[in-house]
Amino acid sequence: MPSVTHDDAPLLADLMPWSVAPIRLGRGWPTAPDPATLKARWDALVKAEVPDRETLFEPTRSRTLHSAVSQLPGQPSGTEKLIRATGPSPDPIRVLHAPFDEQWLIPDHRLIDVARPELWRVADERQIFVVETPGVPGTSGPLLLASTILPLVRPGRVRPLYRRPNAEEPNLAPGLLPHLATHLGHSPTPADVLAWTVTTARPGPAVPLTRDPELWARGVELGHRILWLMRRNGDRPKLPGGRRPYVRAPLPPLPLTLHYDRDEETLHLDEGRISPVPPESWDFEVSGVRVLEQWFNSRTAEADPGTLAAIRPLTWQQTWTSELLELITVLALLAELRPQQQELEVTDQITAAELRKAGVLPAPEWTRHPASVLDHHEEGPEGQFALL
Repeated sequence: MPSVTHDDAPLLADLMPWSVAPIRLGRGWPTAPDPATLKARWDALVKAEVPDRETLFEPTRSRTLHSAVSQLPGQPSGTEKLIRATGPSPDPIRVLHAPFDEQWLIPDHRLIDVARPELWRVADERQIFVVETPGVPGTSGPLLLASTILPLVRPGRVRPLYRRPNAEEPNLAPGLLPHLATHLGHSPTPADVLAWTVTTARPGPAVPLTRDPELWARGVELGHRILWLMRRNGDRPKLPGGRRPYVRAPLPPLPLTLHYDRDEETLHLDEGRISPVPPESWDFEVSGVRVLEQWFNSRTAEADPGTLAAIRPLTWQQTWTSELLELITVLALLAELRPQQQELEVTDQITAAELRKAGVLPAPEWTRHPASVLDHHEEGPEGQFALL
């Protein structure tokens, strides 16, 4: 964590007032590492007879085959009760399933216990979702994650950078940007504030702010690099030649064990081998959980026979190998930035007390609630249209 001169740093919850509890699926089978698996699971569900369909669905108090729910915003899924559903699956979408683990989801409100429609309404290619991670003492993982796609990560709260689509109305305390501008000599963008935040965030999470323009510029530049690596959109990150991981021995049809040889910097997937894999990639944790192990287990862990989750690829997918090589690279590059984060001593602070005196804090109550972004009707249960 960055050094600070005192403890009156404003809380992230005050700087980015609007937050949403994480999406709760209620069942695991609507997510998978590949979209073909999800379409096969859906087909198995809608072709099953009652009561088998009920068992396969895995009902909860929030969702059963008889639940009547509206469409998810922006998604063309059906709204008839699942007990009568037929036809193909809605097209799966990419989601952040776990820290640094992008998977796929059937975007159907009938399958999701608590979908948080307010998040779906502001999700687009310009949105950045900030996800708080539970801090674990003694670990060095990031306190905040950033994602362009909808996060399913639990249990931390989700804070969209923008309250409306198309990057309109930043989710920042009104007056924060002008207050920073008076000290920095220029007007920072919302993305600049987020870049500074992911660089300097410390437990709370709190965000020490500075009035030093040179220090701010260094932190923002570092933060934009962190955001680029976390979001993994645009150009693919690469390690320098000689350090790039490659498959040295072919991976088996479906590896079941993962082992790291620290001396040889080699990742073993059964008899398959990938190297070089820096120790920093293998040791990278979020909330005390090793990212590479969690990523591998989510693709190889056995499911209970007869469940929809048991419908899965019988062989290791080539795309998974490409994703694994990129994940190793991303974790290594993020780990390389940690010393710069730790060396960034936040001095000449803008304190929470100063922001309160200036009227920036506390943020107005309305900023803690979603904006009204509806400009069209959304389909309600059983095909009825209603403006929600």
